[in-house]
Amino acid sequence: MLGEFEYLLLAAASRLGDDAYGAAIRQEVEDLTERRCSIGALYTTLDWLETKGFVTTRMGDSNPQRGGRPKRMVRVTAEGIRAATEFYSAVMRVSRGAGWEASPGRSPL
Repeated sequence: MLGEFEYLLLAAASRLGDDAYGAAIRQEVEDLTERRCSIGALYTTLDWLETKGFVTTRMGDSNPQRGGRPKRMVRVTAEGIRAATEFYSAVMRVSRGAGWEASPGRSPL
């Protein structure tokens, strides 16, 4: 099963579609979660997702705005879609009926 961070990267890449590349995925995750996403963790996880067959990557065209460096473009595979769907479904099933508000006499942790 995927972990939370892997799921976030797959979801962000899916949302971005043809515009999915490292920096854009990082910005998407940070904007939507309001949490910092280190570039090292992002690329390490993208490598793992690619090894598992959940994404494919390719080097895009270089451009002058990036000092001639190409973007690493990311595409979610059918297997990645399946894994993300299974993760999301599991979270939804486990969450049904869960009471997230603290009640008297019940410690939050």
